[in-house]
Amino acid sequence: MLSLVLLLCLVSTSLSQEVLQNGDMESVTSGIPTGWGCNKCVSSATNMSHSGQSALLPSGRTARWQGPSHKIDVEPGKFYKASLWVRLVNDVSGEMFQSAKIVINVGLLDGTKTRLTVARDRRIRVEDGWIQMKGDFTVPSNAKTTAKITVNDFLPGVDFLVDDVSVQQLVEWTTWRQDTDVSITSLRTSKINVNVTLPDNIDRSDVRVVILQKKKSYPFGMAINSDEYTQGEPKYRDFVNQHFNWAVTKNSLKWKIMERKQGERNYDRAFIPINTLKSHGIKVRGHNIVWGTTDQHVPDWVKPLYGDDLRQAVTTRVTDIVSKTRDMVEHWDVNNEILHGYFFEKRVNNANYSLDIFSLAHQTAPNVKMFLNDYNVLSKSYSTGAYVTQALQFQAAGVGLYGIGAQCHFNDGTIPSPTILKARLDTLAEVGLPIWVTELSIVSDNYTKLADMFETVLRVLYAHPAVEGIMFWGFWGPIHGYGEQAALVSGPEFTINAAGERVLDLFENQWMTRKYRKLSLFGDQFSVDGFHGDYLVKVTYQGQELVDKRTTFTLGSSPHTVTLSVP
Repeated sequence: MLSLVLLLCLVSTSLSQEVLQNGDMESVTSGIPTGWGCNKCVSSATNMSHSGQSALLPSGRTARWQGPSHKIDVEPGKFYKASLWVRLVNDVSGEMFQSAKIVINVGLLDGTKTRLTVARDRRIRVEDGWIQMKGDFTVPSNAKTTAKITVNDFLPGVDFLVDDVSVQQLVEWTTWRQDTDVSITSLRTSKINVNVTLPDNIDRSDVRVVILQKKKSYPFGMAINSDEYTQGEPKYRDFVNQHFNWAVTKNSLKWKIMERKQGERNYDRAFIPINTLKSHGIKVRGHNIVWGTTDQHVPDWVKPLYGDDLRQAVTTRVTDIVSKTRDMVEHWDVNNEILHGYFFEKRVNNANYSLDIFSLAHQTAPNVKMFLNDYNVLSKSYSTGAYVTQALQFQAAGVGLYGIGAQCHFNDGTIPSPTILKARLDTLAEVGLPIWVTELSIVSDNYTKLADMFETVLRVLYAHPAVEGIMFWGFWGPIHGYGEQAALVSGPEFTINAAGERVLDLFENQWMTRKYRKLSLFGDQFSVDGFHGDYLVKVTYQGQELVDKRTTFTLGSSPHTVTLSVP
């Protein structure tokens, strides 16, 4: 059955023929790959290739925006996927990493131009060798039919190689609604086989079997405000406890919040709500051990530290919080959002320092699953390929990386099409590790529209084989980080709005199993598709439950058989 799902994935994200000519650089005219130019620089062919006999080497660049380019034909309103291989030839003194971009320049019918950033990788080094950059773009509906792809953003004086460039149109996934239903059934349900034996003198129309799912196993989680959960509005706590089986504390576990002064650590603010959540059967993700994007995410006392002093502070933080929570949390986001910055690496002068942090965290609590966690890898495209590169590097280093966390903040009033969202998930799935949606939020000025957007996103996510869990980043408007426009529950009166009703209907009706079967209609042996989780089976005879026939079980990925005897 899973093979059918994977086949559907391949069909729904299929690509049309190549729209870029000589992307492999094998055709060379007068020493230049045919069809390739260079914005205010010079392109030449070189035999230092990723594949084949030739690659492209730009030279004479004096500005970051300069780089090799090629014209492509595009269709307005259509979706495209672009990829290429790039290799850094030389580093720059004083720069730990280099940045590269794939940019599409599009002319519009009104005479103006727009620039689309398709992919960006901020952490490129010579020692990485060839790395693949990839992303997607949507051609504006008012665009001209000719565009230009450019590779740039390297510092002036940096030489780099480009090879195996591809631009292909994504075939629109027009059957996404039907396909996701099939995938959800295939991935998230198993057969419940019921066998009933009863004497001949019992009328089968008097016997009914009730199959009730009591708890879901698939992780649907919520980020909580620790203070609100422990000492705020009781309805807030009750909503979390009633509707979600996973949770994450938004801020209270973060280093900057826990240890404002060196050595003075506030454990209670995080540990009390975590223990309360666990007492309600809710599993917890830890977010985050350290946050090394910039100095604004570390405690003030850490900001002046360098070298061994910083290493010691980080080591103490990691071993302290990870050892204390090893039996409290299931996951840890280890070093948050390091696609977008490298505070620790620069301060200790070690480009691989995040690998050391990961390894230490994993060794401290081998039972806890360790995650990368980053943004603009599903909500936008330009970091998707870079995330794959980073995850593969961590995976190859053997530092205990379990999965990749994809923040999903759709906060400009729109969401990607199912075609695009599916394509990005497929790209992330190339790593071969579980994907967790760690911070889902959507913004709209209309709750009905917000409900529609949530349903689209949730269906595509839940239907994808690589997505192992989905976490929301807040639900109550008055304290939501993105305000009432992102809320499932609105206002001080705590009203479940249209978006909240839709989400709960998916979680607790459409994706939960409740089946009622009269033997006179379904026979003594029958099967139902059940969503994975905990079940209670009841039998009624002439309208009265036979309490001693109650059966409980947990349904996983394999079929389960229930045998009942009546009376």
